[in-house]
Amino acid sequence: MNIEEFREYCLAKPGTTEAMPFGEDTLVFKVCGKIFALTNVNTYSSGINLKCDPTLAIELREKYTCVLPGYHMSKKHWNTIVPDGSVPDKLLQQWIDDSYNLIVQKLPKALQASLVT
Repeated sequence: MNIEEFREYCLAKPGTTEAMPFGEDTLVFKVCGKIFALTNVNTYSSGINLKCDPTLAIELREKYTCVLPGYHMSKKHWNTIVPDGSVPDKLLQQWIDDSYNLIVQKLPKALQASLVT
């Protein structure tokens, strides 16, 4: 998955916005104002940060060499995935979905309902 495909996939999720609140290099995707994915636009190949269930985060790091503790993020709740092609795009999309869903589940019920398509 290249950066354009990553961006399109994230933006296709209901309620998602993109911004660069940390400077012109860091592309951030949010749902209802909460971050679920980010990457550096100049060094996309260095990694994508995605939120992850803490138990699953450890399992993924042990199973896949391209999954690392979240760079500049809480190592407990975030993973950095190096998009080096070692995992299928479908799996990377599932991890993006999981990150998005973790954020949505914590939103107030009214906001969750507004995201139903």
